Amino acid sequence: MIRVLLAEDQGMVRGALASLLDLEPDIEVVAQIPRGDEVVSTALATHPDVALLDIEMPGLSGLEAAEQLNRALPDCHVVILTTFGRPGYLRRAMEGGAAGFLLKDAPAHELASAIRRAVAGERVVEPGLAAAALSQGESPLTPREHEVLAASRHHATVADIAAALYLSPGTVRNHLSSVMQKLDARNRAEAVHVAEEKGWL
Repeated sequence: MIRVLLAEDQGMVRGALASLLDLEPDIEVVAQIPRGDEVVSTALATHPDVALLDIEMPGLSGLEAAEQLNRALPDCHVVILTTFGRPGYLRRAMEGGAAGFLLKDAPAHELASAIRRAVAGERVVEPGLAAAALSQGESPLTPREHEVLAASRHHATVADIAAALYLSPGTVRNHLSSVMQKLDARNRAEAVHVAEEKGWL
C-alpha cells in the first residue's frame, strides 16, 4: 500500500483529491492538512511514501515545504500539484528535491499514475512544462535583489523595506533599480509580477 500525505489549503479540493485517491486499490491517504508549515511534523508522525503538496498554502509554500521535507524525511517522494504551470516553479520544485510536478487540471488517472511512478523512483513532469522550464533559464537576480524584491511585496515604501532588511534606503533603491532593469519592468509592482510569473519569487 502506498501511503500518501495530502497538503492542500482548499478543503473541497483536498476532500475531492482524497476521495479520488482512496478509490485506488494500492493507495491510502494517511493524512490531510491545510497548511504548508504542518507538512514536516505530519510526515514525521505518519511516515508517508508520497507527499502531495499544493504550492499556494498558508504558513509555508509547497515549494518551501518540499525542501524541508526532503531534508527531514528523504525517503518520502514529493509531488507538487498546482494550478500554476509556471516554469520557474517547476525548476524550484525539482531543485528542492520534488519527484513530480502536476497541474490540477490533469486527468484524475494521471495523479494516481504519477504517485506510483514517483514511488518507483521516476521523475514525473508534464513534457510541455519541462520544455518551458528549460528554456526559461535561471533567475537573473542576486540573492540580495531577490530578498529586496520579496520584501517589497509586503512593505509599501522604500523606507519600510530598508527598515525590515536593516539596509539603507539608498541601498534598497539601488537594488530595486537593478531588479527593474534586469526584469525589464517599468516599476516595482511590475517587477514583482514578472518574477512571480516566472516562479522566481
